[in-house]
Amino acid sequence: MAVREFRFSGIGQNGQPVQGTVFAPSKRNAQKKVTELATKHGFRSNDVQQRSLYQYKVRHPNGKVVKGEQKAFSPEEISSALGKMGLDVLKVQKKLFDVQRKPPRQDIIMFVRLSANLLKEKLPFDEVLNLLVNDVSSNSLKQVIRDLNADLKSGMEAQQAFMKHQHMIGKFTAYMLGIASRSGNMSEIYESTARFLERQNEFRKSVRSAMITPAITVAVLIAAFVWYVWYIFPQTAGLFEGFNIPLPPLTRKTLDFSNWLDDNYGWVFLIMATSIIGFVAFAKSKRGTFILHRSMIRIPVIGSLLHKLNIEIFCRVFAVLYSGSGDNITVIKIAAEACGNTYIEHQVKTVTVPMMVAQGAELVRSMEASGVFTSMALARFRSGAETGNVRMSALQMADYYEAETTLKLKGAVEGIQTAVAIFITIAICFLTIISSEIALIQPSSNDIMNGMGN
Repeated sequence: MAVREFRFSGIGQNGQPVQGTVFAPSKRNAQKKVTELATKHGFRSNDVQQRSLYQYKVRHPNGKVVKGEQKAFSPEEISSALGKMGLDVLKVQKKLFDVQRKPPRQDIIMFVRLSANLLKEKLPFDEVLNLLVNDVSSNSLKQVIRDLNADLKSGMEAQQAFMKHQHMIGKFTAYMLGIASRSGNMSEIYESTARFLERQNEFRKSVRSAMITPAITVAVLIAAFVWYVWYIFPQTAGLFEGFNIPLPPLTRKTLDFSNWLDDNYGWVFLIMATSIIGFVAFAKSKRGTFILHRSMIRIPVIGSLLHKLNIEIFCRVFAVLYSGSGDNITVIKIAAEACGNTYIEHQVKTVTVPMMVAQGAELVRSMEASGVFTSMALARFRSGAETGNVRMSALQMADYYEAETTLKLKGAVEGIQTAVAIFITIAICFLTIISSEIALIQPSSNDIMNGMGN
């Protein structure tokens, strides 16, 4: 769920002014958070303002009138900032529809990739942001870059500045880019993040293209099949039925089905539409997503492929963030969230992490207890733990699964295409048989005369 930024103000116990920001999906939730903070820290809250999108119109000193958009907590804030820039403010008003849309995935990937390339050229990060804000096509991503630039210039820590926008650019991306400034090599972290996002996007596009064409083919075939059985076939076979001529069993059943559709097509379409809408709503719910993700990795052929992709992403993120000492619990959680499967994420957070924290279990035994890691992945992690090089083992596992999933995806696509071809052949054979049955009908002259008499 998209979150919004709210600014609160109040008075402390010593009479000093208090100000801060919170993030919440609605103003009601923000006020609840502020109330909890006020109780905890002992101050009295006065006001809570939402950061909204405002439209402005200004006149430059050269007389040119320019329109634009900017987020702020109040119109006075924008007027003051524009006035300090020497601009004549003509109008500032809140945008009627301020819908937070996530930037397209391709734009996020381009932003990270170009940032990595520019950082390699030793450009300062604020200059990188200034260059990219003009080249990004997505307005929502432009706003994110502007906010990042403003927050970093104001002295905010990079990790906090990026995590503010995790609902827009993704939690993994925000976390990785946030810790890059604290690392010894920003360009290396950006490069790793860009590679990960590109790989993830490439696989999604491959799976989507592999599934869309067969799905459309099957849908069109089913529609043509129903149309033939429901409308075209009765026009021919119905002639014999009108003469009371005995019909072959398959023809008889097909006509009965066509008549049943005539009587119940409204209910059929209503049930189909309700089922589709219900499934989509269920799939978007938190519980539905969890069940679907748990089921997806158990589907024959494609399920194993998706499971290994999830493990590959986990291992790659783990390898980038893991350090031989210190707190790596957060690393495991971030890797689980980045893998793209809520069921695997749930198992890691509710089984693996508690075993490591509460029981002091070793990493491999805790991962095995979750029941979501492949035997090969566990073997590599065990080997890395024994040799003291867990990070390298995770990276090797990620590279291996990347190569394997790339090769197996081609085989999966061919298998799906073969299954669709078999389905089409069976459907065509069925239509051919029921059409050919009509040619076997041999009405007698008495049948025809009786039919004409009736």
